Amino acid sequence: MNSRNYDIGIIGGGIIGLATAMRLTQEHPNQKVVVIEKEAEVAQHQTGHNSGVIHAGIYYAPGSQKANFCSEGNGILREFCDERGIEYEMCGKLIVAIDDSEVPRLEELYRRGTANGALGLELVGPERLRELEPHAAGVKAVWSPNTGIIDFKQVSQAYSTEMRERGGDLMSNAQVKGMARSNDGIHIETSSGDVTAKHIINCAGLHADKVASMMGVDIGVRIIPFRGEYYSLKKEKESLVNGLIYPVPDPSLPFLGVHFTKRVTGSVEAGPNAVLSMKREGYSKTSFSFGDALGTLTYPGFWRMSMKYWKVGFNEQYRSVMKGVFVKSLQTLIPEITGDDLHQPGAGVRAQAVDRKGQLLQDFSIAETNNAIHVLNAPSPGATSSLAISRYIVDIAQKSFSLN
Repeated sequence: MNSRNYDIGIIGGGIIGLATAMRLTQEHPNQKVVVIEKEAEVAQHQTGHNSGVIHAGIYYAPGSQKANFCSEGNGILREFCDERGIEYEMCGKLIVAIDDSEVPRLEELYRRGTANGALGLELVGPERLRELEPHAAGVKAVWSPNTGIIDFKQVSQAYSTEMRERGGDLMSNAQVKGMARSNDGIHIETSSGDVTAKHIINCAGLHADKVASMMGVDIGVRIIPFRGEYYSLKKEKESLVNGLIYPVPDPSLPFLGVHFTKRVTGSVEAGPNAVLSMKREGYSKTSFSFGDALGTLTYPGFWRMSMKYWKVGFNEQYRSVMKGVFVKSLQTLIPEITGDDLHQPGAGVRAQAVDRKGQLLQDFSIAETNNAIHVLNAPSPGATSSLAISRYIVDIAQKSFSLN
C-alpha cells in the first residue's frame, strides 16, 4: 500500500489536536496537514467525556501555563463560538467553604484567581451565597460569573470542519500501529493505511506517552489514567442547582473534588471522584486492559505516587464502591441531596502525567524532540484553553519545523 505524504501529521483528534490543525491550516496554508484519529468520530475520549465547563482561570499558580492559557482561552473560545453560533451559557460558579477551616484556602483562591485575570470574582458571605444558590451550604464562597458551560464535542467538530475546509485532512478509524524514521520523514503505520509526515505533533492524550515511545523518545513521564465517576440528578431535582457548585480543593492535588455541574442540555451532574483506572479508556468499574495495567504497575513513578497519596487514593476508591459515602460528600455542598436523587452513572478518564519521582504534573507540559512536538499533559482546563494552546504549539512548530 502506498503511503500518503504530508508536511505535518497530528496524532489525536481531540480538541487540542483539532485546534492545532485548524490553526496550522489558517496560518500556514501551504503546509499539508493531516489529523490521524483512531476512532470513527473526533472528540471521543477526554474531550467528549469532560464536564463541559468553560473555566475562568481561578485555581492555577500565577504565571503557570494553565493560568495564562486559561485566561486567554476563555475569551477567544467564546469569541469563536459567538462567530459560529455555537451555544454556551455563562451560568457562573460558586466555590464554597463549608466551614471556617476552609476560609483561608478559599481566600487564597480568590487572590490567585484575581492575579490570573479571572474577571468579576467576588468573595461572598452566606446571604449572597444563598441568593446565587439557594440550596447550597457554606460560610463563604468565591463567585465567578465568568465561568460557563458548553458542549466541547460541538466545538471540536467546528474545529475539524474549518480545518478540512482549508485543505487539511482527517483520517478516522486510523489507529497508529507503529512509527519509523526514513529519509522521507516519519513513516506512520495505521489501521487505515500508511502515512509519511515530515513532522509530527503528538496530541494523543491518554496515549501520548505510547506515541512518543513509538518514535523512540523517552519523555520522562507515564500517563496514568484516573477515572472520574459521576451521577446525574433526576429531572425533578435539577432545580436544586442553578449553575456550578464546587468545594474548596486540596491545593496539592490536580483534582477539584466532587461538585455539581449544570450542562448546556439543562441536566446536572454530581461528581466526579478520581479513582485509578486499569484501562486507559476504562469508563466502567470493571474495565481492564492487561497491557495498560501492566504499564502502570511496573512504572516506579506510580508506586512513589501511591506511597505519597495512598490515603487520598483509598478514600476515593472507598467513595467509588460505597454510594452512601459519595452522597455524603455531595451533601456537604447541598444537604438536601439523597441517594434516591441520583441516577444514570457515567464516567470520564483523565490522562494524568506522572514523572519517575511520583510527582503529578500540575501544569500543562509540551515538549519538543527531533521533528516532533509532544503534548504530554493537558487536562482541565485544556478544552477551555484549546485555542490558546494551539497558538503556542503553532508558534513552536513555526520555529522548530522551519515553517514558511
